[in-house]
Amino acid sequence: MPVSAATADGDANSVSQRASRSIAHPLARVLLLLTFTTGLVDATSYLGLGHVFTANMTGNIVFLGFGIAGSGGLPVVAPLVSLAAFLLGAGAGGVVAKRMADHAHRNLAWALAVEVVLIVVAAVMAAAIDIRPDAVSGDALIALLALAMGVRNATVRRIAVPDLTTTVLTMTLTGLAADSVLFGGSGKGTTRRTAAVLTMLCGALAGALLLKTSLAVPLAAAAVLAFLGATLYITAARRGL
Repeated sequence: MPVSAATADGDANSVSQRASRSIAHPLARVLLLLTFTTGLVDATSYLGLGHVFTANMTGNIVFLGFGIAGSGGLPVVAPLVSLAAFLLGAGAGGVVAKRMADHAHRNLAWALAVEVVLIVVAAVMAAAIDIRPDAVSGDALIALLALAMGVRNATVRRIAVPDLTTTVLTMTLTGLAADSVLFGGSGKGTTRRTAAVLTMLCGALAGALLLKTSLAVPLAAAAVLAFLGATLYITAARRGL
């Protein structure tokens, strides 16, 4: 008997709600793992590709303004490339999310598979050729990473687990402070929000350290972790989460 869209949406919302209540939920763990990879990817792009983000687009908008003003020696082309690739990925991810609206598990699995492939290509590229910031090679790597992050963001947005967007922390930090017991709140969500912040911090730290070895190493690590995330998620989905 076919499952209606309303029933499928209800199931997806139920999974999202369960994941938001505990970081021990398989979906929450996968999203935290992806948050860690964001730290790896953005450390690689910002420190290794010329002060540009491939996951945090807010930073790119600000840097683009600085670059246009000629301040700080910041680039203009690189953030434009990143923004364009991210939007393309997000657009493609949005189209697929709508078409797979009644298959939320399959949608996330697809997005993670795309992410793995694109980051693997980026890692191989970084290992095989001399990547230079403000050059075609650097822009190509930026485009691959931003495309992957765009696809992921569109998919994670559809899942909508509170505070686990995997790429931005502004609202997570806002909620952490505004709802804290210290400021008269209930403290609800503190564990999840703290976990997200610490996970990205650790990912950025690991990325910066691995980057001292080579540009390809943190990207390879990000690809492996994204693959593990996909495997864990598919396994949990088959078991009914």
